[in-house]
Amino acid sequence: YRIHTDAIKVNLIPAEVTREQAAMKYADEADVLNIAMFGMTAKQWREQNPDKKGNIRDYASINELICLSNMENLNAVFINDGMAQSERLIKLNQIAIQQMRILEDTGGRNLLK
Repeated sequence: YRIHTDAIKVNLIPAEVTREQAAMKYADEADVLNIAMFGMTAKQWREQNPDKKGNIRDYASINELICLSNMENLNAVFINDGMAQSERLIKLNQIAIQQMRILEDTGGRNLLK
């Protein structure tokens, strides 16, 4: 997680912004990952699940969490490379689909889930 937030801090947040503005940018980037992985923002998930405590990631499977961790690292690389957010979202969604197919396909093997 630190790698991801550091890339955001160094590349996307100007020094002269307020703490509130910086927090909004971090949340915006977290939602890039949420949309790529779950197809919705954290706010959309909360609106659709008012009875649940916590956030969307608290209800993710182990495979989804593995994929999210991978995507955080890749998004940090993409940010450092100067890739636009819209391009990153598309690429991260493609990666999420590919990785989830691999992680969910046990091929008859008895793996932990």
